Amino acid sequence: MILFAAIGATALFLLYGWLAGAILASALSRRKGYGERVGLATGLLVPVLGAAVWLLWPAKPDSIWKVQGPLGRGGKTVAEARAESSSADSSPSKAD
Repeated sequence: MILFAAIGATALFLLYGWLAGAILASALSRRKGYGERVGLATGLLVPVLGAAVWLLWPAKPDSIWKVQGPLGRGGKTVAEARAESSSADSSPSKAD
């Protein structure tokens, strides 16, 4: 019976690590503009490398990762940055 208790504690810690990797991969994919589902699937199917995959995967141009940075310390929100870029694209440039 003692053997089962030791296996149970190890399995519990492995489960916590697996879930933490899935949560981290989901958060990274959301910040990079791909949505939470893709990151969650990556984190659940490839538990050890799921977060590393999303750290190396390129971010979309209007994503939170690009606008605010990896840690979210930018001064603008994503909506402000999109409005700014769309107004700059739609205004005609002056040729002097």
